[in-house]
Amino acid sequence: MTKVVFMGTPAFSVPILEGLLEAGYEIQAVVTQPDRPVGRKKTITPPPVKAAALVHNLKVLQPEKIPGSPEMAEIIALKPDVIVTAAFGQFLPEAILQAPLHGAINVHASLLPKYRGGAPVHYAVMNGDSETGVTIMEMIKKMDAGGIFAQGKIPITQQDDVGTMFDKLSLLGKELLLTTLPEILAGNITPTPQKEAEVTFSPNITREQEAIDWQLSATAVDQKVRGLRPWPIAFTMDGTSRWKLWQTTVLTAEATNATPGTIIKKDKKNLWVACGGGTVLALDELQPAGKGKQKIQEFLNGSGQKVQEGDLLG
Repeated sequence: MTKVVFMGTPAFSVPILEGLLEAGYEIQAVVTQPDRPVGRKKTITPPPVKAAALVHNLKVLQPEKIPGSPEMAEIIALKPDVIVTAAFGQFLPEAILQAPLHGAINVHASLLPKYRGGAPVHYAVMNGDSETGVTIMEMIKKMDAGGIFAQGKIPITQQDDVGTMFDKLSLLGKELLLTTLPEILAGNITPTPQKEAEVTFSPNITREQEAIDWQLSATAVDQKVRGLRPWPIAFTMDGTSRWKLWQTTVLTAEATNATPGTIIKKDKKNLWVACGGGTVLALDELQPAGKGKQKIQEFLNGSGQKVQEGDLLG
């Protein structure tokens, strides 16, 4: 039985771990990030991969940082046949990469060399890409730069956001890994080097990137809203009040000469905002500061009553 050390953290990683178990691989240990405070009450919460691992009674290791940690020595001592990572969230030192007989394999949620880095799905949706996918790749010390064993593609629809794409890509990654891994272990696949001239990056989303720029077209703003949903969530300012934007609609039949960011229509059911290039965006669901998310009618009947046409957002 092939011995595997699995490394992953978010919900994206869970189906991949469970797929390896279903396929009969021996999971020697699951390595994930430490438990973190979550929500307004800062409740200490285990990452999804830890929760899944405990259901299957697997050994769980949670190093704050792998290099030089006791967990690093334990991983090396396990002498795994292969390490499989999927959205683990830490760089692996050379000693870890060299420990497995068949090396370390990563399930990366983009079509490399496009979108190396920690937020490939966010950028694919925000940039309006028509498709993205999963890459099974060899791990080397340079981030997401190893040779490619296999890739699978999937479309991005106008209804998709980061959450739906993570769900779809996780299942695609599971199937692609289970198809590819036996061939890797048998030595039947030679990884293809990435084309450096085609490399792009997807660094982790910053707080500044979460803010809406109303100079963008309505389509680009909608892509950003979907590209930051369900986390970390795009926002705009109404004076000194922050609105998180959960759902928007591009009004393709509407046009305006108003300054981008101007509220151009407000009634009992609608709140429309001018965007760049004369385009118009409807706000369908938002979250005022200190409250839960609200459908626009609920917002306009409550704290949104003070909002007026002509107000400038941002």
